[in-house]
Amino acid sequence: MKFKGFIFTITAMVASSGIMAQANLLNAKTPDAVGVRTAEQIAEDNDYPLEYGYVNDRDVLWSKTVWEKIDLDERINFPYYYPTDTVDIAADRRSLYDVLLKNIKNGRIENVYVDSYFTEKRTYDDIKATLRKVDTLDLGYEQLNAGETISPEYINIRDLTAADIEEIRIKGVWYFDKKQGEMKYRLLGIAPVAPDVNFIDDESNYDLVELFWVWFPSVRDILHESKVFNNRNTSMPLTYDHLLNSRRFNGLIYKEDNVYGDRDIVEYIQENALMQLLESDRIRTRIHDFEQDMWTY
Repeated sequence: MKFKGFIFTITAMVASSGIMAQANLLNAKTPDAVGVRTAEQIAEDNDYPLEYGYVNDRDVLWSKTVWEKIDLDERINFPYYYPTDTVDIAADRRSLYDVLLKNIKNGRIENVYVDSYFTEKRTYDDIKATLRKVDTLDLGYEQLNAGETISPEYINIRDLTAADIEEIRIKGVWYFDKKQGEMKYRLLGIAPVAPDVNFIDDESNYDLVELFWVWFPSVRDILHESKVFNNRNTSMPLTYDHLLNSRRFNGLIYKEDNVYGDRDIVEYIQENALMQLLESDRIRTRIHDFEQDMWTY
C-alpha cells in the first residue's frame, strides 16, 4: 500500500506540473488570460535552464570536436522545423530559426558569428543581406533608364523563411571527464542552413549556405523560454534547450578536428555518399568506443 501511495503522489505531482505548464489555461475567463502568470507564479516556478557544472581543464582526459548536420526532412527532427506557418499558431510556438532570428533582430542575441570558429562577430545589419533577395523586373529597369522612379510592383522581394531552412548544423565537444569517469558532450555552436537566397528558386544552382553561427551557451536562457510541441503530452511542452542538450535529434557528423585544417568528410571522400556515411559512422563509433575501452582491462 505504501508503494501504491508513493506512485500516486508522484503521478499527482507530474500532473500538477503539467497543468502549470499550460499557464492558466484552465482558469482563464477570456482568451487574453491564457499564458498570463502572476509574479508569484513566476517566482514559484523557478523555470531556468539547468546550469552546466564547472569542468576543470585537468579533468578532461580526452576530447574530440565534431560538427554535425541535423536534416530537417527527417521526422525525428521535425520539432526544430515546425511550425513554418505562424499565422494561426500561438506566439510561444516558433521554429528554431524564427526564435534565433527574432532575438538577433531585437538584440537579445549578441554572440553571432560568421563561422563555427567564432572569431568574427556579426550584427543583424551585417547578415540581413543574406536573408533577402531583391529582384527588379525588366519594366522596372525601363523606368530607371527613363529617369523615373521604379514602381513597387516591379520589384520582387524574396525573404528566407523558416520553411526554407533545410539543416541545422551544430558544433560540439565530446570529452571524457576523469573525475566523473564518463564521456560527456557539450554543445558549443548552432547554425541554420538554407539555399543561397540569390539562387533559391533556381534548381540548377542549389548550394546550401550557413546563414550565421550562434554561440550556444549564451542563448540557453532564450531557447529555454521557447516551447516545442510535445507529441506525447501537450500539457508538458519541451524547450529547445532541453532538446539540444539531451541530443534529441538525429545528427550526421560531417567534420571533425584533424591535422588537415579540420577538413570536411566530403573533401577527402568525394562523390561517394555511401562511403561518406560510413566515415561519419566510423568517427562516431571511435568516440563511443573510447569510453568503453577505458573500462577494458
